[in-house]
Amino acid sequence: MNQNIKIFFWSLSASLGGFLFGFDTAVISGVEQTLQKLWELNSLEHGVTVSIALIGTVVGSLIGGILADKFGRKKSLFIIGILYLLSSLGTAYAFDWSVFLIFRFMGGLGVGVSSVVAPLYISEIAPAHKRGRLVAMFQFNIVLGILMAYLSNYFLSGIGENEWRWMLGVQAFPSLIFTITVMLIPESPRWLILQRGDVSTARTILHSIDKDAAEQIIVSIQKNTITEKVVLFQKAYSRPILLAVLFAVFNQVSGINAIIYFAPRIFEMGGIGKDSALLSSAGIGLMNLISTLLGISMIDHFGRRTLMKVGSVGLILTLILVSQALFSQQMSLNVPFYLFAYISFFGFSQGAVIWVFISEIFPNEVRANGQALGSFTHWLMASFITFTFPYFAETFGGGIVFAFFASMMVLQLLFVWKLMPETKGKSLENMDNIIITH
Repeated sequence: MNQNIKIFFWSLSASLGGFLFGFDTAVISGVEQTLQKLWELNSLEHGVTVSIALIGTVVGSLIGGILADKFGRKKSLFIIGILYLLSSLGTAYAFDWSVFLIFRFMGGLGVGVSSVVAPLYISEIAPAHKRGRLVAMFQFNIVLGILMAYLSNYFLSGIGENEWRWMLGVQAFPSLIFTITVMLIPESPRWLILQRGDVSTARTILHSIDKDAAEQIIVSIQKNTITEKVVLFQKAYSRPILLAVLFAVFNQVSGINAIIYFAPRIFEMGGIGKDSALLSSAGIGLMNLISTLLGISMIDHFGRRTLMKVGSVGLILTLILVSQALFSQQMSLNVPFYLFAYISFFGFSQGAVIWVFISEIFPNEVRANGQALGSFTHWLMASFITFTFPYFAETFGGGIVFAFFASMMVLQLLFVWKLMPETKGKSLENMDNIIITH
């Protein structure tokens, strides 16, 4: 098999975890009202039903780094596939509410672990000059998974009283494909050397990735190998920790989850009718997909910082325009246009860059735990924004909330300008120097 095709297949196989991540996250939107009626859930129980997977995601992001280091990247990806498979079948055949919650939580665990392990694996098997777009395939698959979940729910609606079981169970098919394909990929050569001392197998894999650079990479990995157990939270790693945490926080205080989850509500706040609001929110999913693909195509050419600078400026302007429209109510018809522009800038920048950047900036010996920290921060903030947005929007009004998001993007622009290093085309073993000297 051609070297480029081989690396693409390995990366695509791992990034399918992102597709299941997106599908699992979005599929609940098509069944939550049915489940509330079926099991006669009160408002609190209904809230738990919708959010239980998000709780599982936070937990999964915490343990993802531990699994990746203990069992390896490949076995961890296989575990993720099993979690998704069991979750889809378990929720589809659930006979009561408590059983449904157990399997839905299991799916959340899969999402959390995959957000750590999949970008980590791809970053460690990808050549430096292709790493950005290969890792960013994970984000593209998340967005694609969300869109496919909405389409799947649409086509399965109206097929009968058990339609909710089909909506949840259909995920078993891509879950099975993912589980099979990850059995065909090699282990991360960096994990083999650092955790198992298996230089021979690592050499074979590295030669198939980049024959000319293989020996140099092995020497670099061995030179940076630390035999004793390393703790992430120490002064030596303070810089990448700061970068990962801030990047993840800015990802969420941009308001992206508020817009993705509550788009129809936001459109109605802008004075748009309910039917038009639902149609406009569907367009957001498609725009997110297109803009993320555009960012992926440019990330290794223009670099991570350039995409983030352009995206930050665009996010500031579009959020200000949305805020003004919600304040005045005189520009309500422009709200969908502004939000489409917002999604375009987000997908092009933060959407394409986040998992790439966080997977690159930590040294080999703590990369899995560093990736887990960034993922955990991301999901913790996602939970906070998702749970608090309706309250703040009703209490202070949409104009104030979106003005806050805009001010956060001003801070993000300063972060990119002053603190964020450019990691384009740099080997993972030489990343320390880039992070420290920036």
